[in-house]
Amino acid sequence: MNVVVGVGYVGRRLLDALPRDARLGLSRSPGRDDVRPLNLDDGGLTAIEAPRQYSIAYTVPPSRNHDHDIRLARLLDALPYPPGRFVYLSTTGVYGDCGGQRVDETAAVNPQSDRAKRRVDAEQKLARYCARHATSLIVLRVPGIYGPGRLGTERIERGDPVLSDADANPGNRIHVDDLVAGCVAALSADVPPGIYNLGDGDERSSTWFSQEVARQLGLEPPPTISRSAAERRFSARRLSFLGESRRVDVSKMRSVLGVTPRYADAADGIRASIAEEQRDRDRA
Repeated sequence: MNVVVGVGYVGRRLLDALPRDARLGLSRSPGRDDVRPLNLDDGGLTAIEAPRQYSIAYTVPPSRNHDHDIRLARLLDALPYPPGRFVYLSTTGVYGDCGGQRVDETAAVNPQSDRAKRRVDAEQKLARYCARHATSLIVLRVPGIYGPGRLGTERIERGDPVLSDADANPGNRIHVDDLVAGCVAALSADVPPGIYNLGDGDERSSTWFSQEVARQLGLEPPPTISRSAAERRFSARRLSFLGESRRVDVSKMRSVLGVTPRYADAADGIRASIAEEQRDRDRA
């Protein structure tokens, strides 16, 4: 049995990709018959019902209200017995600013934002738990996720500015369906435990991405501003994303995890996302 903890944007699509007779979702907002309620913000969480043999795919982000991942700690404490395999969705942000250099899974973590520090805490917490219980641990380090409903269209329509091409860093991203494919592969017993970087390998900048979304939608391209102007205008959270530069090596994802991104060209992923959004509107 595959148990997906967190049935949000990624978890919902992951659950749909798994065999119906071998899947179970846990979420604070169930909303479907294969998802049971679970609130990891509840300090009085009781033991979770789970099948005797199961694997976990964990998609829940750490709470911003703590300096460590208390949600994950609560889940581990509530498990009746250890899973055989634990797939954790982390972030490539754990590498910190690498000055545009390429980083693979052997690179040391150097988290610089609070959210990345919480992810490192979660990775370390899980490593200790899985070693203690002989659970296979797969950590998927994930870059920016895009897909239907996650194209930044609202910002483009508002005319929000983006960094100039000269000031933009390399881009690291993945289409949500390619991320789901990575999760499904990681749940397989054939995949060796370890850390895997995920990504499409398309390193064009976030500025290019916004411009390409605008082009495909027939919208005015977003205006560009310098980095010094962005420091006066952008939020601290957005600046923290734009301030770190790295090129994430995804060769292990292809050669060991066995995943070749369907949308290795992000322009194709944008096109597919727009088409799915239109189908959803037509069905509404």
